[in-house]
Amino acid sequence: MSRNAEVIVLAQDANEVMEPLTRYDDTRTWGGVFYEMRAGGNWGFGWGKEFPKSTGRSGLLKHLESLPWPRPETVQVLIHDEEDDCFGLWMIHNGALVEVPLPGSQRFYDSAPPNQDFDPSPGYLWRDGGSTPFKTTYVSTERQDPRPAW
Repeated sequence: MSRNAEVIVLAQDANEVMEPLTRYDDTRTWGGVFYEMRAGGNWGFGWGKEFPKSTGRSGLLKHLESLPWPRPETVQVLIHDEEDDCFGLWMIHNGALVEVPLPGSQRFYDSAPPNQDFDPSPGYLWRDGGSTPFKTTYVSTERQDPRPAW
């Protein structure tokens, strides 16, 4: 599976926290680096990264929630997977990054893979009236892959 994805991290006063994530580190469970987004200004509260395939993602959300954010109430993680209609939103709640339900959208899951040889799936975030109509046959938390895709 080659599901490309974009991740944007927004957080105020977080330059020091995010700076290590702008350098390569082979000890992390996820691969690559974030790039600061500074289009035309010195905003300093947005970082982005593209994941070119579904591998090298696991552990990203756990890593981000473990960081010492100076203002955790401002942390927002936006994730757009290749087959999503829109970005999903994760925010820190009780110390954990949790997905915030978006009005008019729903996350759907295929059946979990038969073994660990397959990458974990994040599901599909589809909007009502978006590019893919809701298919209720996909709705199943029992069939959801228990391994974290992010």
